[in-house]
Amino acid sequence: MKRDIELVVISDVHLGTYGCKAKELLRYLNSIQPKILVLNGDIIDIWQFKKSYFPKPHLKVIKKILSLATKNTDVYYITGNHDEMFRKFTDFQLGKLKVCNKICLNIDQKKTWIFHGDVFDASVQHSKWIAKLGGKGYDLLIVINNVVNWFLDKMGKEKYSFSKKIKNNVKKAVKYIGDFELTASELAIDNHYDYVICGHIHQPQIREVINKKGSCTYLNSGDWIENLSALEYNEKEWKIFYYDEHKHLLKDDEVEEIQDMDNSELLKIVTNFS
Repeated sequence: MKRDIELVVISDVHLGTYGCKAKELLRYLNSIQPKILVLNGDIIDIWQFKKSYFPKPHLKVIKKILSLATKNTDVYYITGNHDEMFRKFTDFQLGKLKVCNKICLNIDQKKTWIFHGDVFDASVQHSKWIAKLGGKGYDLLIVINNVVNWFLDKMGKEKYSFSKKIKNNVKKAVKYIGDFELTASELAIDNHYDYVICGHIHQPQIREVINKKGSCTYLNSGDWIENLSALEYNEKEWKIFYYDEHKHLLKDDEVEEIQDMDNSELLKIVTNFS
């Protein structure tokens, strides 16, 4: 049985990169029936897109999203920095699928502001070549990490994350994450939002932020490269879904095929944006 969920937010999937966990994301999407699905940026990685590398599981994720949008799910595709090419299609709508740069929702009488978060990143805004170079380095780090973890798994040892180690121990990385969360929260409070939801920094989070002007709840959906996480809202409560904690409950159901669109046609569409 699929779980009925009022709202699901996922971000930073990075389809088209070696680090993307498309199979795991597909299993998750096949296990839920959301009323609203928010894709909060960096879903398809246009920066690092290679026509020679876009495996079937990556295409199946796109098909699944389109399948949800043809049924009873409102799908919002919010653009990020790695899929910024889609920004020229802002406000484009096809059925229940809408492309936008941000959305404001009213969730149980609470104002909710959702955007990717790259607007706070100076390297993205002013020196894109540095950001793109960093993206390639991160992708390479993930590939090396996957190889190391394969050996650790075979040896019966716990997996290790190079990226998390860096984020948790390098002062500049820790400060950047803290500044990002505080900036988003303070802007939300200034504009009287109850919830502010971001992606971009690959750091799942739900926390209350209070200052002299008021308070809000800051949330981040994490990513589908390392954390394999999503935000779920149901019965007036937010939760972070971690794939690794629930994978034993998920089935390998095949995604519903969309008629008249095979994998080669879908890949051509994606290629046109690269």
